[in-house]
Amino acid sequence: MKELKYLNKYLLKYKSRLILGLAFVIISNLFQIYPAQMVRYSIDLVVDNIRVYRSFTGSSVQEDFFSIFAKGILLYAVLILAMALLRGLFLYFVRQTLIVMSRLVEYDLKNEIFEHYQTLPLSFYRRNNTGDLMNRISEDVGRVRMYLGPSIMYGLQLVTLFSMLIPIMFSISSTLTWYALIPLPILSLSIFYVNTIIEQRSEEIQRSQSRLSTFVQEAFSGIRVIKSFTREHESVKNFSRESNEYKVQSLKLTRVQALFFPLIMGLIGLSTILTVYAGSVEVINGSLTFGNIAEFIIYVNLLTWPVASLGWTISLVQRAEASQKRINEFLKTKTDIVSEKNLEISIKGKIEFDNVSFRYPDTGILALKKVSFRIEPGESLAIIGTTGSGKSTVSNLISRLYDVTEGEIRIDDIPIKQYGLQSLRKQTGVVPQDVFLFSDTIFNNIAFGLDQSDETKVIQAAKDSDVYTNITAFPLGFNTRVGERGITLSGGQKQRVSIARAVVREPKILILDDALSAVDTKTENTILNSMKRIMMNRTSIIISHRVSSAKLANKIIVLHEGEIIEEGTHDDLLLKKGTYQDLYEKQMQLDEAE
Repeated sequence: MKELKYLNKYLLKYKSRLILGLAFVIISNLFQIYPAQMVRYSIDLVVDNIRVYRSFTGSSVQEDFFSIFAKGILLYAVLILAMALLRGLFLYFVRQTLIVMSRLVEYDLKNEIFEHYQTLPLSFYRRNNTGDLMNRISEDVGRVRMYLGPSIMYGLQLVTLFSMLIPIMFSISSTLTWYALIPLPILSLSIFYVNTIIEQRSEEIQRSQSRLSTFVQEAFSGIRVIKSFTREHESVKNFSRESNEYKVQSLKLTRVQALFFPLIMGLIGLSTILTVYAGSVEVINGSLTFGNIAEFIIYVNLLTWPVASLGWTISLVQRAEASQKRINEFLKTKTDIVSEKNLEISIKGKIEFDNVSFRYPDTGILALKKVSFRIEPGESLAIIGTTGSGKSTVSNLISRLYDVTEGEIRIDDIPIKQYGLQSLRKQTGVVPQDVFLFSDTIFNNIAFGLDQSDETKVIQAAKDSDVYTNITAFPLGFNTRVGERGITLSGGQKQRVSIARAVVREPKILILDDALSAVDTKTENTILNSMKRIMMNRTSIIISHRVSSAKLANKIIVLHEGEIIEEGTHDDLLLKKGTYQDLYEKQMQLDEAE
């Protein structure tokens, strides 16, 4: 239960519902105990008076006696019915307090986990796969809810019913009580054992279902590749194999579940038989009545489900503890990207890298080695290099998605670690290399970074990124939905919408991380001409493997395996006849060939 202690703060938050639920449980138990006593009274009334009734056979008194006798039985029947209805009403109240409480805690816990996810650094998401993160917030929280709802509800019912009912049973007959209770521990242990097997089989089904879901998701996401390589048959074959594994695991679970209710009914029957046997002996001895036997049989049935649910409840608690442990592991994970002084000031845009080295914490790859450069406010810098040279790492470090391993980054001569993360990132516009658009309208995708939507700004940003004409050509214009990950747009359109999303914020620092890789040379030139106006009086960093994109920059640096091997203006680097000139000539030849 150590891991589940984390949930105590939520139980305290909703303690009024918990206390009220306990009160409703006690009241509902009273209304299921008293009917058994009404049954005893009615049976004893019949047994005690049937001989008297028969003795009046043939006389007018018999009819009057039957009328009085029937009224007594009817009164007991009405009381039993009324108590059954009241018990149902209070069971409804029990669920409206305890089960609703569990749903409220589930809501709070999901929000807490998701909010915590937002604070974690990019390295956390590189270490953990998306499916695992989703399971924490869905499957694991669902299991915790079962502990907070059904487990607590049935646990309270068991404790209160036993504390109320057992003394009543012993007051009637201790011998009959012991006989009635003998099978119940066996019932609870048996159900716990069967339920443990069920849980193991369920875990195997969950893993199989996870593999099946992952396969289907990849098949749908990569449907273009599958069709292009005519691998539909192979895909169906693999799906059938995974689906068959899921079927086998499900059948194994069904076989075990088939034992569940026969086991319960068998042990309930055993308890009833023992009760009838022991009660009959007591009736013969004259210490009990027939009504007591009927009363005890009802009591045994009342105790059966709470005792049977004990094994199930214990299993739920074990599952919840395992899930809460997994949740706690994530909640205890703290971000190492924290602000030292949380400065929230307007930045001018001066950027300085001072002997910066960076090693990715998850892979150990040394991406940057003693990199130093400086950009004055309003200037632009182009970073050129081949794949894996460390270009995108520079973008990640300026946005503080990572912190440097060695050296220091300063913005406006202030160490970057002193800025508030929100303040820094709000003044930085990034167009990532891996374009991601949300399944929403084009307008909302562009306005994503704005605190308040501004149609004028969105339209101007679309024009600046040379995507306005494409958008207006759609039947719904800016209200066109782009589909999952922007699948309805071409690669170039997605990149230009991503550029519009960055510039609409009017950032002080603009970073284009290989943002023009999916557009042709003509479109690239059009966008670059538009970018001239955008980049004016704004510190800009153009990260690219294309030399043509670097022409706009005041200064160019060439990275190779994390080190600066050349730097200067476009003309200066051409005169050096080094790596930059080689790249320039090769790309010029490719452009001419196109």
